[in-house]
Amino acid sequence: MKLAALIAALLVAAPLVVEAQEPGKIYRVGVLSGGPAKPNPSFDAFRESLLALGWVEGRNVTIEARFADGKMDRLAGLAMDLVRLEMQVIVAGPSTVAQAAHQATTTIPIVMTGVGDPIKLGFVKSLHHPGGNMTGLASLLPELEAKSFQLLAEFVPRLTRVAVLLNPNNPLHEVKDAEAAAKLAGLQLVTAQARTPEEFPAAFDAIVKAHAGAVDIWGDPVFSRHRAVLIDLAAKSRLPTMFKDRTSVAAGGLIGYGPDFVDLYRRAASYVDRILKGTKPGDLPVEQPTKLDLVINLKTAKTLGLTVPPSLLVRADQVIDH
Repeated sequence: MKLAALIAALLVAAPLVVEAQEPGKIYRVGVLSGGPAKPNPSFDAFRESLLALGWVEGRNVTIEARFADGKMDRLAGLAMDLVRLEMQVIVAGPSTVAQAAHQATTTIPIVMTGVGDPIKLGFVKSLHHPGGNMTGLASLLPELEAKSFQLLAEFVPRLTRVAVLLNPNNPLHEVKDAEAAAKLAGLQLVTAQARTPEEFPAAFDAIVKAHAGAVDIWGDPVFSRHRAVLIDLAAKSRLPTMFKDRTSVAAGGLIGYGPDFVDLYRRAASYVDRILKGTKPGDLPVEQPTKLDLVINLKTAKTLGLTVPPSLLVRADQVIDH
């Protein structure tokens, strides 16, 4: 249902019942995003889900959103801006964005979305009992990397060696995780590192020299902001690519497999709802993704001379052919 129609339906419906809501009070919800304001389907899904729970903008809630538009160095200032505006709760994710919110406040409740390992990052004490001012949705899926390699092996004929591109400055990028995943998939592993776009060409040169048949590009703010450069280098190297998000596949990557961030933001609204009704974030268990997206770019496959196995086409959540 479109947002305008949903608003109209709620306004003519029975009076809103919001537990623990102070009559006449307008609650302030902040959203911190590393992406653009438009298009931003994740933010749109969050607003619609919040509205479906009875929170109508201008009536009992206001939403203050701050978008970094890929410029991650802006996150700290945007997070502090939300803190100064005295939000009742802040929604932030994935990991780098949640980190900025975490550094900005230890008192305002934070609902994280798609954080890789909130325990390792120091956001929560445990998934079942977060304990502090943060809770929400993680994407701590140990089996994700093994599945990614299996999909590449299914897609790329006679694949025996796979590369991973990681950022050594990212605390969630650990080679041992990739080594275990490659072993499960029966593949030899090649690792390449890059901290900045200037290091991308050397990383791809190393991957080609190591005779890797495909490259798995891990989720990272630097990689996301400069995905076009990565995709161009992969195309010039004739390397099939695996990403963790739809956007990178739509931009020219071959295949994507990872959490559905639109669904995570939709589910984040229920956390905000419970917090605004009085539940402490430390008492709300952290949840995992319930939906993983498989996205395939047919145009990129054709360019690489690859035929998409029918079994993958059937399982794909989205097939891009333009």
